[in-house]
Amino acid sequence: MRATVFHGTRDVRVEEVPDATLREPTDVVVRVTHACICGSDLWPYRGELLIYGETGRTGHEFMGVVEDVGAEVRTLKKGDRVIAPFAFSDGVCEYCSGGLHTSCVQGGYWGAQNDGGQGEAVRVPWADGTLVKLPGEVDLTDSRLAAAVATLTDVMCTGHHAAVSAGVGPGATAVVVGDGAVGLCGVLAAKRLGAERIIVMGRHEDRLAVARTFGATDEVRERGAEAIARVQELTGGGAPHVLECVGTGQATETAIGVCRAGGTVGHVGVPAEPISLMDVYGRNIALRGGVAPARAYQPALLADVLAGVIDPSPVLDVTVGLDGVPGGYAAMDERRAIKVLVEL
Repeated sequence: MRATVFHGTRDVRVEEVPDATLREPTDVVVRVTHACICGSDLWPYRGELLIYGETGRTGHEFMGVVEDVGAEVRTLKKGDRVIAPFAFSDGVCEYCSGGLHTSCVQGGYWGAQNDGGQGEAVRVPWADGTLVKLPGEVDLTDSRLAAAVATLTDVMCTGHHAAVSAGVGPGATAVVVGDGAVGLCGVLAAKRLGAERIIVMGRHEDRLAVARTFGATDEVRERGAEAIARVQELTGGGAPHVLECVGTGQATETAIGVCRAGGTVGHVGVPAEPISLMDVYGRNIALRGGVAPARAYQPALLADVLAGVIDPSPVLDVTVGLDGVPGGYAAMDERRAIKVLVEL
């Protein structure tokens, strides 16, 4: 089979790799129909954070059709359409039972040592606990619906985790730091949770246009100290709910700076750079979040996508085939794409 393999800085290739096969009786094999390139995939692509190791399979966002089923799998059968969260989990340990599937004692992440999602097929460990089955009537030949569902493999769940972690609720004022795919989904998530005012911080007109359709009420295009001052002016001293959706030191410091004393920053950007927590300490700001337990959020978000309550599909603004994945990485790296959908 063919899949995307990371070889080093700005060097991803589509190559022949061993076929995905069952190894354990709790496995299934999924034929991938759609995958995505994640913003966090760009960290190793740029040589800044080797989340996949020195080399190895790439991608952790995929959905598809079950092709082979292990003897102990109980909830899935061949032919089922499924979506995968970006981490696999057994679904029964104390962490999974508590909704923190990313801390599963038997879980892990796609890519490198495990099959990556940007390929023709994936072996899925702990399939009963990991995969979410789509209703049979869902028509993924509808490209908009397929894209909307594909966001649930990671980015929509991650934006939602930022909003939940920041404590967003009905009537809230929220600030979203970042206009990438996660930040845009954070805007949509904040709107879904009932926020009345949503201030998005970004500089790219095409992305801010999506943010407006998702529910953003204000835009702040400045950066650094000017951006913090602008948000404090708009909010009368800072917002009680802030979503940090980038992960750089500057973005995190900005998120803390625009947060009201006693407020909460929900951080989901991969923390690639160190920051000082003195301001967090001095103003009693709560810092919550981390890696999103996507599997816990997928059922409710899927129901809303299928019902037409939310449509996150606009964050996937470029579509490629498997051979186009290296170009998709370059497009995202060069900000010619918000997020790339891979159709197989």
